[in-house]
Parts: sequence; C-alpha cells; structure tokens
Amino acid sequence: MAKPDVVTAEQWELARAELLTAEKEATRSLDALAARRRRLPMVRFAGDYTFAAPSGPRTLLDLFEGREQLAVYQFMDNGPGHFCPGCTAFTNNVPSHALVMLGQRGISWATVSNMPLAQIEPYRAVRGWTMPFVSSQGTTFADDCGAGGGFMLSMFLRDGDEVYRTYSTTARGVDRLLFTNNLADLSVFGRQEDWEDSPPGWPQHPTYG
Repeated sequence: MAKPDVVTAEQWELARAELLTAEKEATRSLDALAARRRRLPMVRFAGDYTFAAPSGPRTLLDLFEGREQLAVYQFMDNGPGHFCPGCTAFTNNVPSHALVMLGQRGISWATVSNMPLAQIEPYRAVRGWTMPFVSSQGTTFADDCGAGGGFMLSMFLRDGDEVYRTYSTTARGVDRLLFTNNLADLSVFGRQEDWEDSPPGWPQHPTYG
C-alpha cells in the first residue's frame, strides 16, 4: 500500500503552512456562505401533516417540542424490509448528547420517513437510536419539502403557531454534518472512497461497498 513521502521536520512544517493558507481561505469562504445563509428569506410551510409516533399522532408544530427552531432529516423509504445504507450511516452520526446541546440553543431535531412506524421502530431499536423518529406515511410532507423519495435536511422556524422553512440541503450538503466523514477527510487516506482525488496506490473502495 502506498504511503506519503517521508521528509524532514522543516520540510513538513513548510508544506503544512502552505496547506494551512488554503484551509484558511476555505474557512473564510464557508463563513461568507454562512452569512448569506443567515440572510435567506423564509417561506410559510402551511401543510396540515399528521405524523405517526410511538406516543401517538404528532403535528409538525409538535415536533418543535416548544422550541423556536426545528431540524428535520428525511430518511429514505426503500420499501418493506429495506433500509438506505446512506441514511443509516447518517443517523448513526446523530448522538443523543448533541441533540441535548442543540435543544439548549433552541433547536429541536426530528428524523422523518415515509416508512411506516411498524418498520421504523424495530430498526431504531436494533440500531440503538434515541432521537425522535416519526413516520410521514400517507402525508405529502416529503413531496412538499422537495425530497420526494430521496433524503434531505430542512430547517424550520416557528413564529407562534406559524411554521416557516428557512433552509434545505441534500447530497453533499448533508454530508458535511457527518462526524466520521469530516474526521476521515483530515486523515492521510481520506474516506478511501473511489470518487476521491487521491494519489496512486491509496486504498479506495465504492462509497457503500
């Protein structure tokens, strides 16, 4: 297996300093994007949805749990007995203590899927997930969000009993939330996935292989 070149400490410090300059530029670009994101307008989200939850039916407003903001991850429905590996990997990266910290900042979390609750609950138990996970089966919630049969992350703001959508993202926009991927990006071999631009001889495999 190929490995990076071995250099002196002085050569390494120089190369690291050059990379740090590029990293700082990227950080400033991300800060500028975040500033633009905070200035996005919002749209009223007026659907009358009833989600199935272990404790009984819940509305979109209920998912806020009294807080001002709500993050919703839409977990793909791949049919009876089938579970999206990407959505599973993402959900594995949502630790309960992080949701407590989000709650302290006024942000609630809900994972929503068109899978029936009878399919969600056993899988959630097997995976050890503790976050709110409800079924939107029989509603137009996924379509109204633009997720359709895919996955998506949406942010909502509550003003009294009115709900507004402030942001949404999918694909690599959701990927940026994954702790394991972000840490792997700092490692010498990266995520070891075949789409990455890595030097010849670096270990790589299909994304879900």
